[in-house]
This record gives sequence, C-alpha cells and structure tokens, in this order.
Amino acid sequence: MKLFCKFNKLFFLIYFLSSLQISCAQEKEKQSMKFVNFLGKINKYYVDSVDNEFLVESAIKEVLNKLDPHSSYIHSKNVKKNNERLKGSFEGIGISFNIFQDTLVVISPISGGPSEKVGIRAGDRIVKVDGENFAGVDLNYNFISSKLRGKKGSYVDLQVKRSSDFIDFTLQRDKIPILSLDASYMINDEIGYIKVNRFSSTTMKEYEEALEKFEEKGVKHLILDLQNNGGGYLKTAVGLADEFLKKKKMIVYTRGINNKNKDYLSTEKGFFDKKKHRIAVLINENSASASEIVSGAIQDWDRGIIIGRRSFGKGLVQRQINLIDGSVVRLTIARYYTPTGRLIQKEYLKKGTNNYRKEIKERIEHGELKNKDSIHFDESLKFFTLKNKRIVYGGGGIMPDIFIPIDTVGVTNYYSNFFRKGVIYDFMVKFFDTERSKIEKKFKNFDHFKEKFFIDDKILNDMISFGEENGISKNEKEFLISEETFKIQIKALIAKNLFGENEFYQIINELNMPYQKAIKVLSDKKIYKKELKKI
Repeated sequence: MKLFCKFNKLFFLIYFLSSLQISCAQEKEKQSMKFVNFLGKINKYYVDSVDNEFLVESAIKEVLNKLDPHSSYIHSKNVKKNNERLKGSFEGIGISFNIFQDTLVVISPISGGPSEKVGIRAGDRIVKVDGENFAGVDLNYNFISSKLRGKKGSYVDLQVKRSSDFIDFTLQRDKIPILSLDASYMINDEIGYIKVNRFSSTTMKEYEEALEKFEEKGVKHLILDLQNNGGGYLKTAVGLADEFLKKKKMIVYTRGINNKNKDYLSTEKGFFDKKKHRIAVLINENSASASEIVSGAIQDWDRGIIIGRRSFGKGLVQRQINLIDGSVVRLTIARYYTPTGRLIQKEYLKKGTNNYRKEIKERIEHGELKNKDSIHFDESLKFFTLKNKRIVYGGGGIMPDIFIPIDTVGVTNYYSNFFRKGVIYDFMVKFFDTERSKIEKKFKNFDHFKEKFFIDDKILNDMISFGEENGISKNEKEFLISEETFKIQIKALIAKNLFGENEFYQIINELNMPYQKAIKVLSDKKIYKKELKKI
C-alpha cells in the first residue's frame, strides 16, 4: 500500500509535468506510465531491497532540477515550517532568544505574546520546561522548537532564572506573528523609512499600520528598503507597488504557455502615488522576485530612485501544488515582465542549475559589487522608461539608478570572526547580566540613549577579552580599522535589547551606505529630479 501511494504521488507529478510540454494525450499517458513501470521493475527485480521513498523523492527532485532553478520539492514534514514565514505566524510562547553556554537566554518577549503577558523579561534564562531540566542539555534550535512551540491554546510550564531567583510561569501558547517589516520609523520631520524583509500575507497590513503612524507625523517622502529581501507573494508585491503609482498603471504582467496571461494594474488607493512624494528604493544582489517587481515598476514609471546594487534576477513565478501525501511542489508556471516589457530573469538554461546558483559569487570575483563599470548588459535587451525615456535593461536583475558599492571599510577578518562565530551575541548576553539595570536607570528613552550613550574603552576591552576566551585572538591592526564599526554594532545591539527592532535599525543604518545616500537625494528636490531625468 505504501509503495502504491508513493507511485501515485510520482505518477501525479510526472503526469502534470508532462502535460505542460507534450501536446498528444496518448504520449502524455505513455511517458507517465513508462516511469511508474520502471520503478515497479526495480522493486520487482533489483538485487537488493529498495527504499521506495528515497527513489521517488530523488526522482521528483531530479525532474524539477532539470526544469529550472526555482521549481522545488518540499517534504510533507517541512511544509508547515516553510509556509510559516509567508503566512506570517506560528504557534508558541513568543520570545526571541539566544543560546549561551547551553542555556536559553531570552533576548526579548514578542509584544503581545504569551511570554510578555505573564511577565517574562529580556535576560531571563529558561532552566526547566514542564518540570524537566532545560539547561545544559546540549540545546539546539530543533529541540527548543519541539518543547516551546505547540498548538494554540495548549499550556507549558517554565522555570526561569532571573539573577539569583528562580520563578515559575504557566503560559498558554498562542499564534505568534512573524513580522515582515523589520523596521518603520521617521528619520526626520519629512522622511519615513520602512524595511521589508519578505512579501508575506501580512505585509500590507503591517505597511498600513506603519503608514498610519507616518501620516500622523506629516510624512512627505519614503525610503523603502528591500535589501536582502528574497521575495514572497506576487499579490503582495503588486499591493505594495500600487501604493506608489497612479490609477491604471501596469505594475507587472505574467505569461506562461499553460497558464492564463494576467496583467496587474494599479488602483487609486495609494498614499505615495502623488508627485510631491519623493521615493527611494534600496536594493542589492540579494533582492529578488517580488522585490524586483516593486523596484521594476517604480523604475519603469520613473516614480522613484532605485539605489544600491544590481538585484538578483529572478523573473519566474511559482505555484504551490499539493501532492497526495502532504508534500508539495513549488512549480514555475509563468514569467513576469515589468511595465516596459523587461524580463528580469537571468540566464539559467545555458549555465545549468549549479552554475546559476554560483552567479552571485561570480559577481564578486568580477568586481561588480565594488565597481559599476564591471557590469555589462546585452544591448538587445535595452528598454526605455515610460515617462522620462531613461535607458534600462532586462535579462538579469534591476540595475539601480544610483550605484553604491558594497562597503567593506571597517570590515576585517577580526571583526567578521565575532559575528561568524556568534561570539558578539554571547558577549552581549554577558554584558547585560551586569549592565542592564545601570543603563535602564540612566536612559529612560531611546532619544536620550541615542544622543548620550557611547561605547567606551571598557566595553571594547571586555569584548576583546571575551573574544580571546572564545578563540578569537586579538589583532591590534585590524581592531583599529574596525573600531568604529564595532562601536556602532554594539550600540545597535544594546538598543535592540532595551528598546526594540526600530531602534536597532536607527543605529545600525549609520553603516548602511545606500540608506545614507537616499536621505541626501530625498532631502534635495533638485538632485532627486536630476537623477530621475538621467539618460
């Protein structure tokens, strides 16, 4: 019976895939049955026993690998986890945490979640779960998830160590939001900043909540940060792009042989669709798919300035198809095109999947991330923006209007080791054990903290010593190069722990060069207009 189910699962997939490419109905059925028959013969005649699940899953993955780099298979046990980030929630106790010396340390309780409601605080150490020892048991993220996550409405007992006290809590698990907006705040009296980490089912709701606060403060212009945003739902990307365009403007259109062609047009609901609102969109080599739909629409209509580095180059649309055992296939069903008709998808048929995935590495080796002149586009893929007739290109990502090279100033091997090995985060846990109450007492609000709190030599020396204790030998020359970068990072991490994500980004964005450039461009109407009219 198990083999029958597995074969039926594969039969369904092969039949579906073959139907995309073969016009003759008899040929479709013949090819589908041929593969199922082949697996049956292996089971009947092969010299050793056969792992049917392994064979079927390997076959599915190989078939998808031959199609394109973005069609993928997800095992049934991983479907829920893979969908959580796009659906925007999971069920659990609601904390962000770090593992320090085999103990789970709460970085912060999630606002409105079960942990915050019962009084769990940043810095608490969870030592028991449902009466069982939870500290010093070789913790890993899968084990933690299995103990702390659970069905909404279920209960879990925790024992927390706070300073020298042990406190017991009973929590009722609930739905915990996974926010797609990392940050939203006013930079000054006129410019708002929103950082979107993915395009999920909750993104527009989060955006509207942020916009409501901006409107109260008189926002005029916006920085939309899509750096390192790998995409998400096409519908959400269309909804966000709609905020910046006047009514009945093409946002994106999709084309596929076996799927209905669809055009997505803007409506009249957008707040930032007026000319008086200046827009800057930040992208980089890890901005893909839905991020490219938004930035492509804004660029093609000359609606805002794109700042950063060339985006990833993913112009393929996937649909999730359920298989009979609960596993799913995310199958490419169409290509999308920007309003000018640009296909953003970079070449993959000639390169092959493995080389396609190394393309970002090739950009680094060719110097593209540091030098705009290293980027070369096919002249046959030249297009012109729809209002100002500026030159733009298809065939491999969105090229920004203002190129900002990757900033490696202050980033040394010594600096990188603290983050690569997670030592900086462990240091922050230790730091807060002794310094939290002092800082909280002295700085009652973020504005005071931002203006008056400085990273002194004592904090840096403590960090250096902690690094040495954890295998990072001091390199005086590299430390001096990275000193200011260390200071900003540490201050940002302290702000995050004391105040939240918005405050973290208000500090860390001092290192964000596209962000700094965007502020200058949006603050000067003449510069902004000049950039939009460049040819």
